[in-house]
Amino acid sequence: MHPAVVVVGSYNQDYAWRSDRLPQPGETRRALGFATGPGGKGYNQAVACHRQGVPTCLIAALGDDALADLARHHAQHEGLTCRWQIVTGAVSGSACVLIDAGGQNQILVHPAANERLDPAFVRARREDFSDARVVLAQLESNPEAIAAALELGRSRGALCVLNPAPVHAGLDAALLSACDVITPNETEFAQLLARFAATAVDASTLAARSDAELHDLARRLPVPTVVITLGAQGCFVAHAEGAAWAAHEPACCRHAAEPVVAVDASGAGDAFSGALAAAIAECGSVPFTTAVRRASRAAALSTERAGTASAMPTRAELRARYGP
Repeated sequence: MHPAVVVVGSYNQDYAWRSDRLPQPGETRRALGFATGPGGKGYNQAVACHRQGVPTCLIAALGDDALADLARHHAQHEGLTCRWQIVTGAVSGSACVLIDAGGQNQILVHPAANERLDPAFVRARREDFSDARVVLAQLESNPEAIAAALELGRSRGALCVLNPAPVHAGLDAALLSACDVITPNETEFAQLLARFAATAVDASTLAARSDAELHDLARRLPVPTVVITLGAQGCFVAHAEGAAWAAHEPACCRHAAEPVVAVDASGAGDAFSGALAAAIAECGSVPFTTAVRRASRAAALSTERAGTASAMPTRAELRARYGP
């Protein structure tokens, strides 16, 4: 069976430490716990999509090291289809995650092999794109490989979704314009506005701005649909005229976050993007608000568990908590 969603992105092995609070510069604090497990924005989002019951394929790069063996083991255990490019002489990606008592985090990523994902390797997987309804990508991998994936997706009529995280120096207007939907958080949205719209905004003020202000800012980017994730403040959706859902949706709307008792917000954005891609692939013409609601619920549930990929909720868990 060909996948309905193709995710092109990163695999990182996560190393996470918990503390009562995040350390200040130059400060050493005692950790209260440690864990390691699978992560990386590409892998997290692919798992989030896969656990919603939608056929999913991840295309990613690994080094020729022991972490690559762990990645293959994790994916096999998950039942997730993966196309791995093994980069000789490289190490696999890794991430250092610091988490405080309230679930907030600081993350340091070493992309390693992810940055050497070859566009030719992506293009050689064109058969995986043949029935794809959604192509989902992030920016922890080589931007040229991401551009190749979006080009393949568009040629097959798939909807192209980019989670522009982190905002990569190689991201250009052409790559951004190849997307149908982007899902930045407040910081990433502010960075995109500075780079592509010569507009300076304080990311910390975005959630408090009016819908009209946010819609105006979103329309300064060359993307039909912009979804700004606002953490505990939910998310904001802005459609341009001609966007896939513009004829059936309000030009903009705000979605409140679901109430949760958060212990680790590390993978919430990935849960959102992966579940959104799954809902779009599964629902098609169903209102975008329906897809966003499911994505918001997946993101909320993910914060109630420690970890990233391992914290992604299943479709059954969403139904048990929120109903059909």
